[in-house]
Amino acid sequence: MQVSVSDAKGQLLDLVRRAEAGEEVVLTRHGQDVVRLVPAHVRPDRTERRALLEEMFGSARPENGDIAARSQDFLYDEQGLPQ
Repeated sequence: MQVSVSDAKGQLLDLVRRAEAGEEVVLTRHGQDVVRLVPAHVRPDRTERRALLEEMFGSARPENGDIAARSQDFLYDEQGLPQ
């Protein structure tokens, strides 16, 4: 269901109830989608979150096997002091 922001002002309670019931409610401004109402208790599981993050930012794992925690070890001596 798509509703303009100006029309949504008068029916917000009904729109919230519809979204809570699982209906997709999209608010538009000048014909463009700007907001999607979804129930707050619906959250993606861990696998879905990981897939979304990788889609947005790419894989967080380095390709060459190095880990970020060790990437600047060459700056410090065996006692952990700067060289």
